[in-house]
Amino acid sequence: MQKRPPCPRPPGAPRWVAMFHQPSLDSWTVGAESPDRAPVLYAVGDMTQTLRARGEEATVALWGPRGGAWHLFDAPAAKEPAPAPAAATGGPAPGPGEPAKLAERMTGRRHQVLLAGLGKAGLYDLSAEDGEAVRTMAERLDEPTVRRVAHWLSVAGGER
Repeated sequence: MQKRPPCPRPPGAPRWVAMFHQPSLDSWTVGAESPDRAPVLYAVGDMTQTLRARGEEATVALWGPRGGAWHLFDAPAAKEPAPAPAAATGGPAPGPGEPAKLAERMTGRRHQVLLAGLGKAGLYDLSAEDGEAVRTMAERLDEPTVRRVAHWLSVAGGER
């Protein structure tokens, strides 16, 4: 069994923080944070699923408050990787709505990333035309491109 590298304590006041290890950089980054535990655990599940879909392994550390101080909790139990689609293993094909449901979810996720980037750039009051432009970008761009655009917006807003 591979040992998890030590995770540094997050900066600031104790709150719920999920830290992800990036083996290529041998560093930890904040993946999600919130005053409440549930949203962080939800984000950990989503991010772990995304990493595994890319063929990467997720190493997560969960920090949270205990007695007014930081405490390192065990990483949330990661689910086993999803089995290969039934069609690839000779089984029945996926249901008719499954691919469409996934595409819709991913478009919603890209939309959310773009809105977060705009918010970090200080653009909160969007017109209907702006909203339509964000929806169009979310539908047409792939996830890495959307994340890059969101990064540019956050840098433009002063976050480094």
